[in-house]
Amino acid sequence: MKELPIDERLTIPGSDLSWSAARSSGPGGQNVNKVATKVSVRFDLEATKALTEAQKRRLRKLAGRRLDAEGCVLVSAQAERSQSQNLERARATLRRLILQSLIEPRRRFATKPSKSQKRRRLQDKRRQSEKKQRRSRVGSDD
Repeated sequence: MKELPIDERLTIPGSDLSWSAARSSGPGGQNVNKVATKVSVRFDLEATKALTEAQKRRLRKLAGRRLDAEGCVLVSAQAERSQSQNLERARATLRRLILQSLIEPRRRFATKPSKSQKRRRLQDKRRQSEKKQRRSRVGSDD
């Protein structure tokens, strides 16, 4: 299979990709029964050298149920009536997945509430408490 360009810096080599065709399900008339238009593209995530470990970890998480037991990402496409269009659609889906895995999440820094926020929270609690106190029975001094 030919290589898959992801962005200007990253290209997945063709040796890490493979594809197969099968008969598609759903509408399409006799074409469905005769032609193998459904395409499955398999990306060998475990063996690839194109991605770093962190990127592989993020892609594993993003792939979800598309990840098989061998550590390959499996993307299928069967929406189009031709095999070549479905192959391009599956490659585009895989490309989008890999692009998402390249984005490093921003680190979250722990923050503390400001003094005014604390004060406001305590005032709201006090107000709520007073409201509940006023709901008690009138003249219950027992």
